[in-house]
Amino acid sequence: MINCDFHSHTHYSDGFLSPIDLLDYAKSNGVENLAITDHDTIDALPQAQKYAKEIGLNLITGVEISSTWQNFDIHIVGLNIDITNPTLLKGLKQHQDFRAERAIKMARGLANVGIAGMENPYEKTLKFVKQGMITRTHFAQMLVNEGVCKDIKTVFKRYLVGKLPGNVKGEWADITEVVNWINSAGGVAVIAHPTRYKMTHNKLKTLAKAFKDAGGQGIEVITATIKDYEVEKITNLALELDLVASIGSDYHGWDNSYVKMGRLKSLPANTQAIWQLL
Repeated sequence: MINCDFHSHTHYSDGFLSPIDLLDYAKSNGVENLAITDHDTIDALPQAQKYAKEIGLNLITGVEISSTWQNFDIHIVGLNIDITNPTLLKGLKQHQDFRAERAIKMARGLANVGIAGMENPYEKTLKFVKQGMITRTHFAQMLVNEGVCKDIKTVFKRYLVGKLPGNVKGEWADITEVVNWINSAGGVAVIAHPTRYKMTHNKLKTLAKAFKDAGGQGIEVITATIKDYEVEKITNLALELDLVASIGSDYHGWDNSYVKMGRLKSLPANTQAIWQLL
């Protein structure tokens, strides 16, 4: 079993570590093949590519792109992408512009709650942003730091989902369009953390079919938090639809996260492993 992790984040999106620190951490934990997949940005990759060569770690270029499918927000990981591709870059810029607008609306909603720790939420959250992109995780981290909630999970549950005051509905490109961005860049499109979406298994199967029809090729079978019975379900889905099996921790590096690198379950032996396409 090759020690791979094809889903991770740096401080160019909502991760805590710099690209160099992330690569050092991955290598120290025995990861041999790593993909950096920041949300809607590839800005970390030029620096990471150079450093990966210096330390002898195989870096796969990647990105995690938000998309819309039947009113669900679905995350699609793109692996082995050409980071100079104009179609991909234009699409990412579209999403980055929306993220900037969304942050202002989120801050306004949180400020209107009117409880201690919510004053000036935008300015407070900016202190947690290291490379320009402000995300929901940064707002969550700020509220934990202000003592409003005990952890990030609680922040999302109380303030950042559904019709709660800090949530703003995503204006993401359709899943077909996002897969096209990745394919145009020569990459492999993968459904990220499929068990995280609140849908029935039949609905997930319908999503996976639509994704494959759009040109998608893979699905994350192994994640840091997946349970054994979920692995079996997603493995069966991958085999039924002839999707390659990917593996990724979704590591962000925040101190209050229990997700670590280098400790993932092995991909089931009966699946076609993602690295065969990379």
